[in-house]
Amino acid sequence: MGYVLYSISFTCLILATGLYFTRARWIQYFPAFPLPEYIYSRLPTTFAEDIESGFTSNDFDLSPNVESGDSRAGLDQKGKREVRKIMRNRKVGFDEARRIYTERRFAKNNISPDGTPRDPKFVSFS
Repeated sequence: MGYVLYSISFTCLILATGLYFTRARWIQYFPAFPLPEYIYSRLPTTFAEDIESGFTSNDFDLSPNVESGDSRAGLDQKGKREVRKIMRNRKVGFDEARRIYTERRFAKNNISPDGTPRDPKFVSFS
């Protein structure tokens, strides 16, 4: 019985690997499967799209970047994804979501919410 189970598992693994590596040849024959907006939403790639998506506020104004013709790609993709998730899950605005995201990044890097390091060996002269 163990031999049969092993054979079936190994055959499925080989078949799945083969399908994965040849997906460019056969994927075009399947109809496109549109995902609902709540499952997948494309992140903006320019400052203008960032503004349209709500990633701007009075405290974090992106309009000067658009007006000056800034050709950069816009805000950080990973950061936008996290901020959007916070905005959607906690039902907060952009500024609050950005604050929560920044505090999480601070905590991950051992920095207190006010911006001072939590390192016990840290010495500050003021």
